[in-house]
Amino acid sequence: MYRGDKNQLQFTDFHLPFGGKLSSSNRWVQLAGLIPWDLVEEAYRRSLGTTSMGSPAKSARIAFGALVIKERLAITDEETVAQILENPYLQYFLGLESFQQKPLFHSSLMVHFRSRFSQQDLTGINQLIVLGEKDDDEDGPSPDESSAPTTPPDPSGDGNQASGGNHGKLLVDATCTPADITYPTDLKLLNEAREKTEHIIDVLHADLRNAMEKPRDYRRKARKDFLTITKTKRPGPRKIRAAIGKQLRYLKRNLGHIVRQLESGAGLGALTSYEHKCLMVIHTLHEQQSDMFQKRIHRVADRIVSISQPHVRPIVRGKASAPVEFGAKISISCVGGYVHLDHLSWDAYNECLDLPAQVEAFQQRHGHYPESLHADAIYRTRANRAYCKERGIRLSGPRPGGLPADPAKLAAFKQQLHDDEVARIPVEGKFGNLKRKGTLGRIMAKLAHTAECVIHIGLIVSNLDRKLAGLLLRLLAVVMDRRIFSTRVARPALCFSLAAA
Repeated sequence: MYRGDKNQLQFTDFHLPFGGKLSSSNRWVQLAGLIPWDLVEEAYRRSLGTTSMGSPAKSARIAFGALVIKERLAITDEETVAQILENPYLQYFLGLESFQQKPLFHSSLMVHFRSRFSQQDLTGINQLIVLGEKDDDEDGPSPDESSAPTTPPDPSGDGNQASGGNHGKLLVDATCTPADITYPTDLKLLNEAREKTEHIIDVLHADLRNAMEKPRDYRRKARKDFLTITKTKRPGPRKIRAAIGKQLRYLKRNLGHIVRQLESGAGLGALTSYEHKCLMVIHTLHEQQSDMFQKRIHRVADRIVSISQPHVRPIVRGKASAPVEFGAKISISCVGGYVHLDHLSWDAYNECLDLPAQVEAFQQRHGHYPESLHADAIYRTRANRAYCKERGIRLSGPRPGGLPADPAKLAAFKQQLHDDEVARIPVEGKFGNLKRKGTLGRIMAKLAHTAECVIHIGLIVSNLDRKLAGLLLRLLAVVMDRRIFSTRVARPALCFSLAAA
């Protein structure tokens, strides 16, 4: 059941039991005015349905505000509840009428809060925060957007000179948001799977204690074989392969025992939902590892790298620090310091295929195509060059056909390349801020849909910080103008002498 959210009281009406008033210049007070709470309420209500059964759910403002607080402060769910309990500004940000001295909710509800916002809802909220107007894809573009001028093809034929119909710069790039898992090796995964099947055998045997004897699983010997290899400094490929073969046989025996236990009358109801999920994942993991072991290969489609998070896939990045990362791959576009999430996938993909969709999304948001598009070398394919050329968009980077022979043109061309690389710095800086300052460097959420919500909220918080910084700068400029004006009025003779000088 959901009763809806109450309207936020006036700032001066927030009651503090220990006296005093809140400061209107506080960052959380300013952030409360930047979030489209009406759109948040609409998305939240849609996810809960129209049922009137059960206890009332927490308001949309509390749910979404708690997620923003958690990601902005880069803290845990438990610490988020504690911070809200101790800070009156956070309680005002969540829409409370007065300071509450009891926890608003349990930390476990944060998982449900993340589940109640879909990717489409979070994308709409982010776009409304950035653009200041509601995105309505179903109705199509507005008359002003549909009649916006488009740039004809470049008459020079090289696609590097934009026409006057295009405006702005579009920065695109892709990265991986690593999940919170240990580095997955085949031997480590098989050992973990074996230990989980041993626990499942113990649980199922409790129902068959009088019907059959407990099967032998050789867990001590299997554990000893695993530790023998892991404690070896440099075991070598032959020893590692032999150890993997042993763990595969141990795991196959355990899975056979589980099948016989189920056939003898043991019910799956004795297992928890997590244990049943792990059992299904282990079956798939055993098939993949057996196939790679027999064929002597190290690649398989939809490879499982975590039993607790089977949706995570290896993403080959080719970086010196991390050649392979494990998590969701995202493609973003950056315009004026604001970030839009264009593509999120748990499977690896080629980000250069996202460029046309990112350009069209820019056109839908702003009513015109960008003047220049700044991306790294992987985006500069022949198809993408032709696509940008048709729309009069200058794609950064060297053009096909070699360098100009004229020294003046060569110098201008090199300067343009340098300027394009400098223009790409903001999107790389966004990745650094989102991962080092934010929480995208290590996604702690364990479920696929909750991890996707964490990624979206991280980008929303980044845009809110950007907008808050601009708001504070404007307020500071207004204050400085007032001080200068008051000084000139108080001392007109000095102002006259300065103007004459």
